[in-house]
Amino acid sequence: MLRGGPLVEPSSDSDVVVNTDRLVISRLQHRLGFGPRPGEYAAALQTGVSKIREMALTPPITDAGLAKVAALPITDLGPYPAPRSAERRVFNSAMREMTNSLQLWALDRMVSADHGLTERMTWFWHGHWATAISKVEAPLPMYNYYATLNKFALGNFKEMARAMVVDGAVLYWLDGGQNTASAPNENLGRELMELFTLGVGNYTEDDVKSAAKALTGYKVVRSNGIVSFRAKDHYSDPINILGVTQNFDADSLAMFIASQRQCSRFLAERFWYRFISSSTPLPNKSKIPDAIAANLSISDGVRALAFDPGFSDVTNSQVKAPVEWFVSVCRALSLMPSVVSKHLPVLDILRAFSQIPFDPPSVGGWPADEAWLSTASAQLRITNAEKLAKLGDLTPISALAVRDRVQGSADWLGVPMWSTRTQSALEQVRSDPITLTILAITAPEYLVSA
Repeated sequence: MLRGGPLVEPSSDSDVVVNTDRLVISRLQHRLGFGPRPGEYAAALQTGVSKIREMALTPPITDAGLAKVAALPITDLGPYPAPRSAERRVFNSAMREMTNSLQLWALDRMVSADHGLTERMTWFWHGHWATAISKVEAPLPMYNYYATLNKFALGNFKEMARAMVVDGAVLYWLDGGQNTASAPNENLGRELMELFTLGVGNYTEDDVKSAAKALTGYKVVRSNGIVSFRAKDHYSDPINILGVTQNFDADSLAMFIASQRQCSRFLAERFWYRFISSSTPLPNKSKIPDAIAANLSISDGVRALAFDPGFSDVTNSQVKAPVEWFVSVCRALSLMPSVVSKHLPVLDILRAFSQIPFDPPSVGGWPADEAWLSTASAQLRITNAEKLAKLGDLTPISALAVRDRVQGSADWLGVPMWSTRTQSALEQVRSDPITLTILAITAPEYLVSA
């Protein structure tokens, strides 16, 4: 008997019926976190769905795992020294070192968290309010940007929007510091409505022009992200946005747009797209928009998502993005990214996958779901799965009797069930823990959170 109850598996893999408890708990751990550590999935099955869902949705006051990740010594490096000078070489070296440390630090936090939801939502918001160090360059503004995302990850979206429109990294990334009353720059105003709050088709070009005026007068110091306001550069006359005419600045604009009913719907659609399905739209009867709209509570929206029927619908599969796959493997193998980096070029590996923290490809963030399925990425996963398996702790499998290892691997990794094809492949190598691990962490059932 499998933990969590029996599974019914017809002759065709496409017709597999998965035990609901195993499916929902797997999704709670993989989609609202970064996957289980050894023993966590099996223990959760014994605890039951109702209690595990509540535990997953309720972050602790203090996360003991995160407390073990040291704060970063990220500092203000100041302005760029003269090109081709000795000082410039030292400056560039310090910038690279800080950037690498920052990226590994974010990965360490994802792996270390005892309760994964806050870090998972921070990662989600990083792709939502997408900002890249490739343009910002200075590590300190990016560090502060990530800290702000983490602070509001499950908080009030209105407060998050107020903070993000004057965030130093976001302002620099979207040319907000160049926005003056005499020459309004529309980049931040446009993306604020299109990608961050309302979505395409829910504002006009005149609204974009007005939003640009509301966001004038804010200046940012590139090296540290400090933002200041210059009243003389701000457009102070009343402007019309979404049919309302008044004096707007960044703060009042963010609160006004976030309070629009369409904003709650847009956020619900983004939650659905990233956590439930990228191929089927948010149902009209979904309770997620109303849950967000009530108090603009992100936490309430995530709770509604976790209870939505779509969350337990087996057809709503999702492919793990490279960072999510890498972090979940590290958690399963008890590996810390910053330690692994001493043996493997972790950041180069993720760069080869085209996903690395603090460097999304565009203001639209990273792609989702099936965009990560390709022959090249499959080969990368296999190559690096072998390296990670040889570095990791395989005790959760090697300590089991050989006959129990295939089902044990599903319980270890949080997989609802292996398909007939995958189970057959694993059975053939069950006497070899390393090979079994490599096949398991690259199997479709692990890569796709089904």
